[in-house]
Amino acid sequence: MKHLIFHFDVISPFAWLAFQRLPQVLEGISHEVSYRPLLLGGLLAHHGQKGPAEIEPKRQWTFRQVHWLAAQHGITLQTPAQHPFNPLALQRLALACGPNRRVVEALFRHVWVGDGADANEPARLAALTDQLAPARDPASAEVKAELRHNTEAAAAAGIFGVPTIEHEGRLFWGLDALPMLRDALTGGPWFDGPGWADAGAPRPGLRRS
Repeated sequence: MKHLIFHFDVISPFAWLAFQRLPQVLEGISHEVSYRPLLLGGLLAHHGQKGPAEIEPKRQWTFRQVHWLAAQHGITLQTPAQHPFNPLALQRLALACGPNRRVVEALFRHVWVGDGADANEPARLAALTDQLAPARDPASAEVKAELRHNTEAAAAAGIFGVPTIEHEGRLFWGLDALPMLRDALTGGPWFDGPGWADAGAPRPGLRRS
């Protein structure tokens, strides 16, 4: 059985699309997927990056692309009223519930299939919390610490964005990496040779100060 970790933050439309596509990618493969919430903002800060939605021309392109991709794949996607938004409450709720596929799908749908509503509107958040009935308090020190740990551990492991799917120490980033992931899981010959290590080896190059 293949064991995978799906690192996610519901703020990412690409994570929603990848979440929806993943079952098709894994068809015919004995597998188990763990869903691990983290904070994309923490990863961006760690690596000194801005998010796509924080650079205006990139934001415009990102949302045009994800809406086209959603239409191509037959996935419902509606941009929330505010984006970027603070996903902290939703990520903590995921951990408090125990992030299985049902829980994670409900959280993604709250953001991306919410008729364009504000993901952090208090009444909507309260209704979602009631629906999911978390076993732990999302505002507890334990849950807060676990989310920080997930984010810090992901950054230390080399994760820089979401969605990232982890398998046997290899990291596959983004919706467009799903075919590459399937190739790895089904014994693609490139993964048996030195290609993975060689392609990622450090090389000399210019660095901006």
